Amino acid sequence: MDIIRSTPKRPFHQSVRVPGDKSISHRGVMFGAIAQGTTRVEGFLPGADCLSTIACFRRLGVEIERETPTTVLIKGKGWEGLREPAQWLDVGNSGTTIRLMLGILAGRPFFSAVAGDDSIARRPMGRVVQPLREMGAFIDGREGGSFTPLAVRGGHLKGIEHVSRVASAQVKSCLLLAGLQAEGTTVVREPAVSRDHTERMLQAFGVDLEAEPGRVAVKGGQSLTGQYVRVPGDVSSAAFIWSAALMVPGSRVKVRDVGLNPTRTGILDVFRMMGAEVLVEPKGKWCGEPVGDVTVSADGLRAVEVGGDLIPRLIDEIPVLAVVATQAEGTTIIKDAAELKVKETNRIATTTTELRKLGAQVEETDDGLIIYGPTRLKGGVCDSHGDHRIGMAMAIAGLAASDEVTVRNATAIDVSFPGFAELLEQLGA
Repeated sequence: MDIIRSTPKRPFHQSVRVPGDKSISHRGVMFGAIAQGTTRVEGFLPGADCLSTIACFRRLGVEIERETPTTVLIKGKGWEGLREPAQWLDVGNSGTTIRLMLGILAGRPFFSAVAGDDSIARRPMGRVVQPLREMGAFIDGREGGSFTPLAVRGGHLKGIEHVSRVASAQVKSCLLLAGLQAEGTTVVREPAVSRDHTERMLQAFGVDLEAEPGRVAVKGGQSLTGQYVRVPGDVSSAAFIWSAALMVPGSRVKVRDVGLNPTRTGILDVFRMMGAEVLVEPKGKWCGEPVGDVTVSADGLRAVEVGGDLIPRLIDEIPVLAVVATQAEGTTIIKDAAELKVKETNRIATTTTELRKLGAQVEETDDGLIIYGPTRLKGGVCDSHGDHRIGMAMAIAGLAASDEVTVRNATAIDVSFPGFAELLEQLGA
């Protein structure tokens, strides 16, 4: 669907599920591809980004079967089962695919070429290319390897200790995957804790690693064993559904079987700070990932200040958080989020531009946003700018607007949340 139209609505009480976690779906396919034996991934997210990961590893010679849209069977043959691709590896719009796959390719003794769409061409790759070169990989590309397309000739790697300037799960994961193929130990240090899906899943696949806040270490020469991976609902997708309830006073929504990884649940902490009622019902762990049902509601919201170590735990949810903040009493300040500038779009700029179209009082800063509330939003025409999270955020804004909100280029939403419009309709929008 190229256009989504959302309209104001009456309060609702609903219980729903959201699609599988994008980060875990990517890793389930990748780790299954480099493991010995069969890996079965259930609850796989059939979004464009995760499908790009499947396509790339098929080109690397891995047999991957989709039994259903959300069930994937990967027949891994270990590290040595990967083969030099006859064609370039197209990651589409997926930053996770390219950065994690570069860590795998860096240790393989063959040539490969990697590129993606226009958005990927703008995203910085130097943050993974430089440490991979230090480990011994030969990587070249546009502007000295800072941007795609990238050419990789892998081979013998040695472990390094890398201190990352930003808390990035993609950088950390890339270097851990390279480190598994390297001589010696690879250590990654971060200024704050980033999401730890890679560490959890690697351990589930039989890898021995050391993990503590801000530091992860892995010894080279380890292999993975195929596993059963059950993917929980994506907390980043759930954030839009919870936000819908907060935008319509008197509403309550439960999202069932959603991931509760503490490195991802910053948005729930902020909702509590804003005065929302958040009820969490734990239901155990799936492949090392905590899972549960989460119900969110609110009778009124207050402004908050969000920054520091909280930012890596909700970086993908900031556009919709800004939307919710337009309905909160007072001035909400989001800071320390300069990483938003190098996502699918400059999300600081695009969030500001699109919310202003609806009458929101928003200021753009160097590292975040200032939102003044509460503001009665008006109808209007917004654009996703090809960014799935911007598109969804503006559709959610329409639930509190005085008239219809139209979101153009809504097909971008399928990257992470196929069925988003239909689920909004289920809520009564």
